[in-house]
Amino acid sequence: MTKKDIVKRISDEVGLTQLKTKQIVQLTLDAIIQTLVQEGQIELRNFGVFKVKRRAARKARNPRTGAKVTVPAKTVVTFKPGKEMEDLVRSMNPDDLPLLAEAADADESNSRPAASPKRAAARHRA
Repeated sequence: MTKKDIVKRISDEVGLTQLKTKQIVQLTLDAIIQTLVQEGQIELRNFGVFKVKRRAARKARNPRTGAKVTVPAKTVVTFKPGKEMEDLVRSMNPDDLPLLAEAADADESNSRPAASPKRAAARHRA
């Protein structure tokens, strides 16, 4: 579902024009973002909590070359769903979600194994 789909659904439900509904949706999203920037957290009852968190720097490995790299510290937004949403999602049967299953299958078929460090280095030199 996209923002456009949300606007259409709300517009149809409350009887506002799509243009007016789009403005309201955008103002709502802007308010959420602004609150996160200013306060670091926003709680939307019966929906969930968005928080700004700091991820520490860490060591990782480049999958193409195998070289060790340092991933710098960064600021991220996390989301913890509310109890009602969590319960509804947990009660879903994964077999009833063909789109999610198809997307996972597509991801697996499109992914290729990482090149060995020697092969990746040879490709990089060429």
